[in-house]
Amino acid sequence: MIDLLDSAAIYDKLDSLRKDKGWTIYELAKRAGVTSNAIYHWRDRKSSPTLSMLDALCAAMEISPITFLMDTDELLALTSDQQELISHWNTLSGEQRKALIGVMKSMNRNFDA
Repeated sequence: MIDLLDSAAIYDKLDSLRKDKGWTIYELAKRAGVTSNAIYHWRDRKSSPTLSMLDALCAAMEISPITFLMDTDELLALTSDQQELISHWNTLSGEQRKALIGVMKSMNRNFDA
């Protein structure tokens, strides 16, 4: 798993994914709703991404932050059900994700009762 304190490693992985999609930094920033200057500052090691910025960038790339932070070997260790949940999670909006978490919490409370 990528160390959240290693902003260089996080940037390098994100930049590789960005290049795979053929996007410029500007295009990634626009899709994520962040400024390209924020990404450039991060690239030049003048700042680190916030968790909300990382979440927005992952959403733009259509991957979950968990998927982004995990190594390929760690992802392969997930069960097929877990991989399917992550895959579906990646397609949800922020509002849908909050609603699903609420449903899951409610299910846990009902199960524990």
